[in-house]
Amino acid sequence: MRRSVAFILKGYPRLSETFIAQEILELERRGIVIQIFSLRQPTDRVTHPVHDDISAQTNYLPEYIHGELLRVLRAWWRVRRMSGYRQAKRQWLKDLRRDFTRNRVRRFCQALVLACEVPAEVCHLHAHFLHTPASVTRYASFITGLPWSASAHAKDIWTSPDWDLTEKLGDCQWAVTCTASNREHLQRLAPKPDTVELVYHGLDLERFSEPEGRTVVESSPQTVAPCRILSVGRAVSKKGYECLLRALARLPGGVDWCFVHVGGGELLEGLKTLAMELGIAARITWLGPRSQGEVLAEYAKADIFVLASRIAADGDRDGLPNVLMEAQSQAVACVATTVSAIPELIEHEVTGLLVAPDDDVSLGAALNRLLTDVRLRQHLAAAGNRRVRSEFALSETITRLAKRFHEVVNAQPTG
Repeated sequence: MRRSVAFILKGYPRLSETFIAQEILELERRGIVIQIFSLRQPTDRVTHPVHDDISAQTNYLPEYIHGELLRVLRAWWRVRRMSGYRQAKRQWLKDLRRDFTRNRVRRFCQALVLACEVPAEVCHLHAHFLHTPASVTRYASFITGLPWSASAHAKDIWTSPDWDLTEKLGDCQWAVTCTASNREHLQRLAPKPDTVELVYHGLDLERFSEPEGRTVVESSPQTVAPCRILSVGRAVSKKGYECLLRALARLPGGVDWCFVHVGGGELLEGLKTLAMELGIAARITWLGPRSQGEVLAEYAKADIFVLASRIAADGDRDGLPNVLMEAQSQAVACVATTVSAIPELIEHEVTGLLVAPDDDVSLGAALNRLLTDVRLRQHLAAAGNRRVRSEFALSETITRLAKRFHEVVNAQPTG
């Protein structure tokens, strides 16, 4: 019986978290046996092709406790005499006093089921995201005695209280995060800073192969109209789409452009209303959520990719958005903001254009530069393409993570 690793995810599969699926698939290719435990049922109507290639078994924990109360009670009955149950309960009650929410109760109930149902061949638990998934994983680790680790990304870091992050980082064996800015923040909070490592998500260049029929080297200017501006992302506060729409409304009347948005999100209807108020609705196509293949087709048709990331009121922000790497891999010139780790990927005036967040004037000016200067567009597209392919290939960035998991599964059981 081969030893395996349990991945605890908030939801699976998810269109907005393809980077996790790509990571799982690449780890499987490296010989790691993975079992997936999801805290929520899938809600997306379509999935990416990468999910079809993953062989890991998916298990769903109770999303709503009242709907599976007997399953939770059965799990409690079986794990209540395990040696670590009392420690897990004490920690949960301590957390509950500081965070008295229904979500905190649900986390413990899900941990009971995870501890009860995790297969015997699982030797390690790994949580993706340091908020809810890490809480469930931590409690289950106490109960079962299995070691655990975590991957930290964006919202889970910047919207969680410091005490929560510090205690989790103190209990897990190690943690990885996807940006240098994230690492610096977590290392300041971690009892042992050297347990936090930087591992970029990376891009699966087999799926995002070199674009066909697109010029990726500098050439003479050519007239293309209308110029197609693309953005891929959920319509949520941290993506800054309201600012982007205002920037588009500032573009000079003589410039021929259209804008295409791919993604869902709770703010979508409000953005459509704003576009009408700004008088630019006729130039915009709202495609909604799309599969990876459909998104690739949109990259192929785009002249400019834009992402107006910002820091939301609750502190939520992007880390290093994969869509920027995807766009650059397809030789699309990018405009983005200086939020978080985006400057770790895009160097201003070298591999793209950067502006301050929430600055529709500067964003509009940057878009206008690319709309009216084909040579600059092609230069930035080519430079961005080269950098992504040389420094952000998944096959290279995954090596450190694969080494960690090989150490885990090859370690001698401690009893």
